[in-house]
Amino acid sequence: MTSPVTTAPTEAPAQGGSILRQPRAVWAVAFACVIAFMGIGLVDPILKEIAAKLEATPSQVSLLFTSYMAVMGVAMLVTGVVSSRIGPKRTLLSGLVLIIVFAGLAGASDSVGAVIGFRAGWGLGNALFVATALATIVSASSGSVAQAIILFEAALGLGIASGPLLGGLLGEQSWRAPFFGVSVLMTLALVATAFFLPTTPPVGRRTSLADPFRALRHKALLLLALVAIFYNLGFFTLMAAGPFALPSFDIMAIGWTFFGWGVLLAVTSVALAPVLQRRFGTMPSLTAVLALFALDLAQMAVFADHEVAIAAGIVVAGAFLGVTNTLVTEAVMGSAPVERPVASAAYSFVRFTGGAVGPYVALKLAEHVDLHAPFWFGAAAVAVGVVVVATGARTIDRALHGGPAQHSVEEAEDVLLGDLD
Repeated sequence: MTSPVTTAPTEAPAQGGSILRQPRAVWAVAFACVIAFMGIGLVDPILKEIAAKLEATPSQVSLLFTSYMAVMGVAMLVTGVVSSRIGPKRTLLSGLVLIIVFAGLAGASDSVGAVIGFRAGWGLGNALFVATALATIVSASSGSVAQAIILFEAALGLGIASGPLLGGLLGEQSWRAPFFGVSVLMTLALVATAFFLPTTPPVGRRTSLADPFRALRHKALLLLALVAIFYNLGFFTLMAAGPFALPSFDIMAIGWTFFGWGVLLAVTSVALAPVLQRRFGTMPSLTAVLALFALDLAQMAVFADHEVAIAAGIVVAGAFLGVTNTLVTEAVMGSAPVERPVASAAYSFVRFTGGAVGPYVALKLAEHVDLHAPFWFGAAAVAVGVVVVATGARTIDRALHGGPAQHSVEEAEDVLLGDLD
């Protein structure tokens, strides 16, 4: 994802001290981050229940992902414009208000079309909030920048892993409960953020809507964005088709399955990806991990009638996705010859809007072909991504070697926010 250049702190936080001894403003934003990141996998355990209760087809409920991600991708083009004009705090609060309203409205809806529409509004709110969250934590932190980043990573991982589990726990009561639960938790986060976070006026250059589109003229950035489209097609296929390939799993069982996926995604994005990058290099590691993800989806296609194989494939995919997210986003940040927030906006726009069609296409295939077809579709899409990486590796490597050696605070924010998906 992306963040505006204006969200960077004007001065670095003081060094030293315990990572847990932070101002209340930091904990307020960190708590809100956990809830925001829950939204990614929250609906997975209740997809089948929504389809049953609202008399919807699988492809219709898949639009809960498509609308959320597509709107989030488009919104990434405007987050910098908004924050550079109204300031980070107001941007954060605006995003929180939108999430509260649209999550609550989704829970109160009586048609799948309304839930899809309100889920899109939720995606807009999430884009505004997440795009400025890390820099806000860094600027308010009492410790070092590294400690502030660790706090953000912890919030990201906790949110991604716990989203499906919360969806399962609340979903056992009603499919509406997870939506209402997010709305209530975000209301608490809104109050805490408004009360404890000092005013943060806009600073720096005002960005424009045209900047991300100009950035895509650079071949390395465009190649990486195309790679992201293809692996996101596989990722969203897994998220949407996975629950329907587990017919005997109840809501809680699906929640635990995707909880395992989220834990592996969070851990590998932070712990394993840097190790592979240092040992083998960015492009060889990315090529290998994408190939393994394609093989994982292919085995799910072959064994689509065996629930144990599907559940194991979902969990293992978390490891491949965690490493891929980090490597691709690091490459974007290191190779783009433009401001890092602009590069991230361009990349996020392409990856989310392009990949968001995956869930709908996958579940249409399930309806009209069979349950094996969605996973073959996902495997084929990721395989195309492998080909793009292999053919464009030299171009991307040249851009990486000619790029900046270090990341600033706002650049680090963009790298870390790539781990969200």
